[in-house]
Amino acid sequence: MLLVNYFRWFFTKNGLVLGSILMGAVAFWCIVMIILPQMFMLDYSFRLNLAPHEYGTAKDVLTLENYHYLLYGSSANTDSFNLQDLGVFWRTIVAALFVTAFDLAICYPIAFYMAKVAQGGLSRLLVLSLIVPYWVNEILRAFAFRIIFGASGIINETGMDLGLWDQPIDFIRADIALYAGLSYAYILLMIFPIYNAIESLDTNQLEAARDLGSPWWRIHWRVIIPYAKPGITSGCTMVFMLTAGALAAPQILGGPSSLWFTQRVYELFNKAIHWPRGSAYAFVLLVACIIIVLLLMRLFKVRLGEIAR
Repeated sequence: MLLVNYFRWFFTKNGLVLGSILMGAVAFWCIVMIILPQMFMLDYSFRLNLAPHEYGTAKDVLTLENYHYLLYGSSANTDSFNLQDLGVFWRTIVAALFVTAFDLAICYPIAFYMAKVAQGGLSRLLVLSLIVPYWVNEILRAFAFRIIFGASGIINETGMDLGLWDQPIDFIRADIALYAGLSYAYILLMIFPIYNAIESLDTNQLEAARDLGSPWWRIHWRVIIPYAKPGITSGCTMVFMLTAGALAAPQILGGPSSLWFTQRVYELFNKAIHWPRGSAYAFVLLVACIIIVLLLMRLFKVRLGEIAR
């Protein structure tokens, strides 16, 4: 009944022609660009890696072999589990959580300053200074970070000139460049949802809390953060999902031992030409990310509808 009332309101507001176009465009996007690719990937994940002429034959059966391989590896594996792939998977999830927490710690003060402290031209200048660097392609930004953190980059050169260290530090091998690049890559997706949430908060509530003698940390903890929970959850969700699924930054900024799980998926699809196993790995990553996002929503006690707003 609610759905029927929504469609009635939607077509009344937009008209039959425009409403049909908008609804058709959304349906096309959701079905063709999201649902069908995921369904094909899910189906592939339960298939054997067969030659094209063997599809549809007696060999083409459903199997859990690809998921079994992720857990236990090949039959020649002497370990109890597939420690290599599972280790990469676990490291990717933990790193994505770290980048999300790091971005939240940096972006919350910036968002608050933009929303409640900066006024007029200063606020617009801050927004512009955040947006303009993202006009540059993501891959070029990743290469810029590789240059900055390189052995002869500005950080190493400055540190040695100041006498902080004698030899160049290998920030690439230590994954510092990778985490810095990932944190910067999605920083806007954390700032603006939090900014939008805080900006709509009535300033009179903050003034009332100050008049009652509440310290600044209690105002944030008791007033601002609870109000901004939808924006915080939305930013954390987007940053986590994109970081866990990143490919360009790990390829460019990652060290020899910093294999990302998406790189493993890429190798299975494009180098090993094992689409069923690559689909299984990709689907496991997708499910894991969805579960973690749902746990984040439960932790912050936020509903999906609040995030969508």
